[in-house]
Amino acid sequence: MTGYGKAVLQLPTKKVTIEIKSLNSKSLDLNVRIPSHYKEKELAVRKKLASALVRGKVDFSIYIEMTADETSTTVNHRVVKDYIQQLRNVVQTGGNDDVELLKMAVRMPDALKTDREELDENEWTLINDSVDLAISEIVQYRTDEAASLEIDFKERIKNINTYLEEVKALDGDRVENVKIRLKKAIDDLKVATDENRFEQELIYYLEKLDINEEKVRLANHLEYFMQTLASEDSNGKKLGFIVQEMGREINTTGSKANFAPMQKAVIQMKNELEQIKEQILNVL
Repeated sequence: MTGYGKAVLQLPTKKVTIEIKSLNSKSLDLNVRIPSHYKEKELAVRKKLASALVRGKVDFSIYIEMTADETSTTVNHRVVKDYIQQLRNVVQTGGNDDVELLKMAVRMPDALKTDREELDENEWTLINDSVDLAISEIVQYRTDEAASLEIDFKERIKNINTYLEEVKALDGDRVENVKIRLKKAIDDLKVATDENRFEQELIYYLEKLDINEEKVRLANHLEYFMQTLASEDSNGKKLGFIVQEMGREINTTGSKANFAPMQKAVIQMKNELEQIKEQILNVL
């Protein structure tokens, strides 16, 4: 969702700069700054941004820089003269102090008047086209970033798959290791045991440590993630839900592993998944 777009429009009397910045957000958080004489167009701009950007913390700004010699602010001569005369009467001075009186007069209310700039529809049409250009630029920025994210996701899913295969390969050794440790613990107690009862308890214990379901579900989640990533309606929220389910299966596998080599593989899977979680926030 991060991105940046900018467009600059040179008009006869002013330079118009349009900027759009976007950061990650669960929804669309839109902040629009537009000069007062364009305010009536703000709603249309908001709709256009919402339609194009969908999600993100978006800051949109239009900056105006006057480039012509003309100014919309002028001195109100009649009012200033009247102020000077009144001030002269108050302080009872001659004409020698008129400069000081003028400095005071121009600070008084209504000494300067500013002509309100009206919206020019032809001018706005040009500005609106520049808004479209800025939106196109930020959309392209997001598209380029998405391409790099897709490559990263695929690589990390591939890595998790590799570690999952390692977990599967270690499962047999893990079960045998559990049997040996339990048998040794019983032998260390130096008490007589019923072999049949021991086998029954061992089977019960191993069933609690069984991770076959977790391995199958994790493999399915990995495949579903890749399918969703490749689909036209792929979206960050859906991918985020799949990642949560992947994390659930990996955590359960780790808690049941009870075997150091397998736990190392689980830690590697968790590391890859955390990297995906961080980047998934940047997907629409």
